[in-house]
Amino acid sequence: MKNILRLKPTTVVLALFCAMYFLTYIDRVNVSSAAAGFGTEFNLSKTQIGFVFSAFAYPYLIFQIIGGWVSDRFGAKRTLIYSGLIWALATILTGFAGGLVSLVAARVLLGLGEGATFPAATSAMARWIPKENRGFAQGITHAFARVGNAVAPALIVFILVEYGWRWSFYASGLLSLVWVILWALFFTENPADHPLITPEELAKKPAPRKIQKTPWKRLAKRMAPVTVVYFCYGWTLWLFLSWIPQYFLHSYNLKISTSALFASSVFFAGVVGDTLGGIISDKILRKTNNLNVARSWMVAICMTCTLLSLLPIMFTHDITISILSLSFGFFFAEMTIGPMWAIPMDIAPEFSGTASGMMNTGSALAAIISPVVSGFLIDCYGSWELPFVGSIILMAGGVLLTSRMKPNDRFTA
Repeated sequence: MKNILRLKPTTVVLALFCAMYFLTYIDRVNVSSAAAGFGTEFNLSKTQIGFVFSAFAYPYLIFQIIGGWVSDRFGAKRTLIYSGLIWALATILTGFAGGLVSLVAARVLLGLGEGATFPAATSAMARWIPKENRGFAQGITHAFARVGNAVAPALIVFILVEYGWRWSFYASGLLSLVWVILWALFFTENPADHPLITPEELAKKPAPRKIQKTPWKRLAKRMAPVTVVYFCYGWTLWLFLSWIPQYFLHSYNLKISTSALFASSVFFAGVVGDTLGGIISDKILRKTNNLNVARSWMVAICMTCTLLSLLPIMFTHDITISILSLSFGFFFAEMTIGPMWAIPMDIAPEFSGTASGMMNTGSALAAIISPVVSGFLIDCYGSWELPFVGSIILMAGGVLLTSRMKPNDRFTA
């Protein structure tokens, strides 16, 4: 406790966000590795498993905008306390599932709890993080999400082998409850209200914002290009999160422990990409003072590199090439995260929770469609590489649309 109190309040807040992103992604992707257990136990097809993966995304999609608006209106602290309690309970209940229906129900509840998390975090960051550091803040927090992705396969497989797949959900749910307690104790809605903040630290914070009526129609129209670009990214994200552990297991007939190791290596590439993407975007902004260059141009370049990285797996079936291709693809895809999540704060800082919720509906919609379509293609054609065709096509579409995001053009109420 004393060590925590010695840290700057901003550092503590950012650390809490990193922990939240880490835990929420373990709680949402542990099902991918645990599928090797419950898929066999419940005799599920790949299409049914894909439906279990995507069930989380239905309420997650709905509560993106609602959660962002609630955070803007009533504060991120209360929003994340209630959200955290729900997602922790849902994770624990997944371990009690007795078949397809109860698995889907638990995943739906998880999506309900996690739907508001990232918009609420973005709303809070708009109050705590200066503009020139927002790319880094979004990049480092999402990097911890990818650490969760990377840790989950190996950790879940270890628990699965030693204790059974159910205990992976019990353990991660309890950790989420611990986070809720720490968040309630250490976070304050406004930086000025934090008992340990200094005048020097407070002077670097964004100006306090006033609560305003949300101009829904105009804001939705302004954020539409950003949402579509994020859908193009989200398709690839959810393909990776849902099927990469199973891809190595079945496409190359590896042991479950080896496939988990390879999946973790791909996700660790995303950790590096998230961190570097935010840092580079902020450096470009400080050098050029041009948000279009620092955000939109960077996203376009990284999406182009992603689709080029994925092309080799369409023409060869070699384990080394697959690992390298998927790792580079995920690395470049994740480099878009820092600039993309900074864009709602750049465009509409007064409505950053709502705006980021609108943007993240693109990824949430992709989370519904991508796992099921991928599972269907695998069932029908027996090819584990075929789903990546959709990623390549959508990344190309995202590149073309990045010029429409225009983060330099600030939204005014």
